[in-house]
Amino acid sequence: MKKIDLESAETRTGSRYPAPFHETGMDKIRRRLAAAAGLTQFGVNLLTLRPGVWSSQRHWHSRDEEFVFVVSGEVALVTDAGEEVLRAGDCAGFKAGEPDGHHLINRSDRDAVVLEVGTDHADDVCTYSDIDMIALPHSYVHRDGAPYPPRRA
Repeated sequence: MKKIDLESAETRTGSRYPAPFHETGMDKIRRRLAAAAGLTQFGVNLLTLRPGVWSSQRHWHSRDEEFVFVVSGEVALVTDAGEEVLRAGDCAGFKAGEPDGHHLINRSDRDAVVLEVGTDHADDVCTYSDIDMIALPHSYVHRDGAPYPPRRA
């Protein structure tokens, strides 16, 4: 059967960022829907942001493109141009290689659910606009290339 059981899809909670950048995303939940279907060329996640939680640090990708669709609730989309509210039914897209950092913040008092879709290039580099961090394919480094130490639990 091709139907994806949401409850059995791999779920990632919290953040994989090094300290202290992980703190704003510790109460988020990502269900990996594309992976559950065996898809490998792009990702699809069902993201739940609890009140006050960020989707990520503000970032942009060298090779990966991203698209978000708000399923329920509302979030603030933060880009270089400022903030705008996205409500259920609203969507936004982010082209690869455009250095306009973006992320979502749930500033409301209830959960927000967002569908995330994006390409998945093995050699993508992600640059974080507001902090001294770059994500290489298998590690986080400072802008000068020095690695971040592993985060303690």
